[in-house]
Amino acid sequence: MTIEAIAVDIDGTITDEKRRICISAIEALRKAEAAGIPTIIVTGNVVNYAYATEVLIGCSGGIVCENGGVVFKEGQNNNAVETLVDRDFVTSAENHLKEKLGDKFDKHASHDNMYRLTETVFYKTLERKELEEALRDFKYFDELEIYDSGFALHITDKRVNKGTSLRYLCERNGINMENVMAIGDSQNDEDFLKEVGYKIAVGNAEDKLKEISTYTCKGLYGDGVAEAIEKFAL
Repeated sequence: MTIEAIAVDIDGTITDEKRRICISAIEALRKAEAAGIPTIIVTGNVVNYAYATEVLIGCSGGIVCENGGVVFKEGQNNNAVETLVDRDFVTSAENHLKEKLGDKFDKHASHDNMYRLTETVFYKTLERKELEEALRDFKYFDELEIYDSGFALHITDKRVNKGTSLRYLCERNGINMENVMAIGDSQNDEDFLKEVGYKIAVGNAEDKLKEISTYTCKGLYGDGVAEAIEKFAL
């Protein structure tokens, strides 16, 4: 068994239910890095948040953010953030939702949308059903994906996801996807777990993610991440 890289989600995976980063996850990821196994951060968060997470933990594999819309790795692409899809469908969807939802749009829209390059996000104070109903007559509805990260609802262009963009980043760096261990907890992690050889669900993961995983951790959140790294990577 050879693990060439670890791909890990942030919210609900290396952080707890209050989005506090778990010390156990930091320690395990640093051990993996010290052993020559790079970590790739794969998240629905914006690039500056993901980059800060990468730097503060000490990960070196790069980042996939906005559910695959954006990738970044230091020393590549002239050290510039790379967007893998244009924002036309998502911007049109935003304009449609502003008309449909009225004041509810600003009330429930995520405060970090100003930083998002390829998607738009709503807090879970807005019901997914209401969001879907408001988009039902949008002419490009079939071009969009709505992800529930457990913490927010993400409207993303269907042409990209965490899995396609993780593959793009790994192939560019000569990493065999069969030798990647992916760790996640929620619906929007399915896409990148399906792409890799080692599929890991932390103990608090959604049942659907556990069903497609090759291993479900006993530990929750960061403790589960540490468990998987010790068991399979180290």
